[in-house]
Amino acid sequence: MATLGDIGVSALINILTAFAFLLAFALLRIQPVNDRVYFPKWYFSGSRTSPRSSGNYVSKFVNLNFKTYLTFLNWMPQALKMSEAEIIDHAGLDSAVFLRIYLLGLKIFVPMAVLAILVLIPVNVSGGTLFFLRKELVVSNIDKLSISNVHPKSLRFFVHISMEYLFTLWTCYMLYKEYDRVASMRLNFLASQRRRVEQFTVLVKNVPHASGHSISDTVDQFFQKNHPEHYLGHQAVYNASKFAKLVRKRDRLQNWLDYNQLKFERHPDKRPTKKTLCFGLLGRKVDSVDFYKQQIKDLDRRIASERQKILKDPQSIMPAAFVSFNSRWGAAVCAQTTQSKNPTLWLTDWAPEPRDIYWKNLSIPFVSLSIRKLVISLSVFALVFFYMIPIAFVQSLANLEGLERVAPFLRPVIELKFIKSFLQGFLPGLALKIFLYILPTVLMIMSKIEGHVALSVLERRAAAKYYYFMLVNVFLGSIITGTAFQQLHSFLHQSANEIPRTIGVSIPMKATFFITYIMVDGWAGIAGEILRLKPLVIFHLKNMFLVKTERDREKAMDPGSVDFPETLPSLQLYFLLGIVYAVVTPILLPFILIFFAFAYFVYRHQIINVYNQQYESVAAFWPHVHGRIIASLLISQLLLMGLLSTKKAANSTPLLVVLPILTLSFHKYCKSRFEPAFRKYPLEEAMEKDTMERASEPDLNIKAYLADAYLHPIFRPLHEEELVQVRVDKNQTRVHSGPANERGSPSPPHHVYHYDVEPSKSSISPPHYFYQFDDNGPSTYSYSADYHNP
Repeated sequence: MATLGDIGVSALINILTAFAFLLAFALLRIQPVNDRVYFPKWYFSGSRTSPRSSGNYVSKFVNLNFKTYLTFLNWMPQALKMSEAEIIDHAGLDSAVFLRIYLLGLKIFVPMAVLAILVLIPVNVSGGTLFFLRKELVVSNIDKLSISNVHPKSLRFFVHISMEYLFTLWTCYMLYKEYDRVASMRLNFLASQRRRVEQFTVLVKNVPHASGHSISDTVDQFFQKNHPEHYLGHQAVYNASKFAKLVRKRDRLQNWLDYNQLKFERHPDKRPTKKTLCFGLLGRKVDSVDFYKQQIKDLDRRIASERQKILKDPQSIMPAAFVSFNSRWGAAVCAQTTQSKNPTLWLTDWAPEPRDIYWKNLSIPFVSLSIRKLVISLSVFALVFFYMIPIAFVQSLANLEGLERVAPFLRPVIELKFIKSFLQGFLPGLALKIFLYILPTVLMIMSKIEGHVALSVLERRAAAKYYYFMLVNVFLGSIITGTAFQQLHSFLHQSANEIPRTIGVSIPMKATFFITYIMVDGWAGIAGEILRLKPLVIFHLKNMFLVKTERDREKAMDPGSVDFPETLPSLQLYFLLGIVYAVVTPILLPFILIFFAFAYFVYRHQIINVYNQQYESVAAFWPHVHGRIIASLLISQLLLMGLLSTKKAANSTPLLVVLPILTLSFHKYCKSRFEPAFRKYPLEEAMEKDTMERASEPDLNIKAYLADAYLHPIFRPLHEEELVQVRVDKNQTRVHSGPANERGSPSPPHHVYHYDVEPSKSSISPPHYFYQFDDNGPSTYSYSADYHNP
């Protein structure tokens, strides 16, 4: 069992690591060569230019202004200057609400920590039970600060029960206030938004096949009949996987052509050449510019042919469509009502904003979705079970004294002082962090297989899976496997009726492991987040070996967005640890507080300067955060009931039975009071905005505004006359609509599509479209009227 000395070693290692990371960040961020790594958001918004554009050769790489080295820590106060309203305008509501979760943690745990340290720790220390059990169980000084040190049948347990009630009431009070605040922020954000295409658009799936009619005709007939006063038109969804491969190939060729043309412009006296076979290693030598132009020309013919096949083949049209309405009210009625007597047909929901769509999953049939969800559910269960094996091994490292009693031959190595402190105080948390590193990627792939059509939903589903995994493996698994390893010797040498008592005493002892985990993940890990060492190395490697054009450089510096699938479950784990151990082992709370304060500070800086949010869900993740904090309260209450039952506190334990009932009642009330704001759009609000818009813009052509909003990415490069075949209104001539590019997030104006297709690039610059795909960052692509260069 780790002692206070071991915890001290771990704290020292992690504090030094965090300080080294912060110092390295403060120095690296002021170097011109790293500017695009540490301030990419300002580059995307056009508010910052590279400091390497002027000055001598050395100053393009190294900051020669020595005064800046004296103020290299000024980024700290700068991170706190921007107000919440400015953050919403700068980065969106999702980012602002994400930061509020850290503030919520501070609001909940600061009073709890003060009260627990002043009241509970003195009560626990004066218990003295572990002094008499030190020969039977593996204990440490930290355990003497926990509830395990209170004597069975003691009246002191009424203090713990009172604190559990008080902590629960305080947590529920703060949750209520925060839910109310976030719901108001969401409604105000929606009310203050300018006109957006998704406010008028509904995604319809599982359109039935009618004999003799195409999918488009079926959709038209259905909505003209059932929504005659508000239906405008629809945009069909196409399946074009082969076309996608051709477009990706063309994009690679265009990139090589751009590179060779730039190379020739810099050295006009020498034409660039390449060999035609085996990645340019074999074959005859040819002119590179002419070679890639001819390759693109040949590929354009294949692309045009494949495109026509898609347009003419009815099988390419999927049983789904984006249906547009002439008012927000009409779209709200359609999206929030059942359309058919058969509940499996004509499934409607609000369309995601265009940049949030994961196009690949729109073509999945309804029956396949049900099968996929079942398979993924079983796979997640198997994944959780499989990970119990390495988790158990990690816990054996965290309890070396207990392992020594089972495997005495390891004692000579384990007893080395430095190795013992390092293994118990640092390695377990680090090893667990490594195990968890690859997990979010696996869970995101599973969520994509499930068939969700929006990236925001994909990330929320992946976050849910990750949370369940951490709940079972990191929390419950750590307690169960750790207890088994640690107390194996005692179990084998005591009577059966003493085992429940031993387990009851041992559960609080796992606080030592979670303290080390918090320091590794929540202190050094967060400091590593702001250092961005991995993106820094990757950016410079790409610059050295892969960047050929300015477009490549923009792709190389892409920071992505806040990693919600991993960050939110980790946050919820810290809430769980703090709430569970507030009464059981209060000494853990100061470590939790340091995490919340430090993480709030770091992520505020990252959201302002680094992350470029790819979509705006308008805080749709908040109900999940609220629900999992409620789950933490219930787990805390049930564990305390079980723990007190082993302490023979028969008179006091029944007092806790009421607490879960009150907590569930509170959750039910919050769910009915606030959750509709996150699930449905009020018809009253929709009608009010429609009325105001008609009064302020009586000549608005809403049909033209929605015309190309949900046009499939692969059809963006089509000729004008070809666009008529795939547009919402097939008979209307093309009308340019500037506002169609508006969106909720205040990031730089561009479209983002989540798809497995990367569109090609033609030689004409405007307009720009940004596409985000499965494995690649956003890149700028320009299109002309056709594929051919002028």
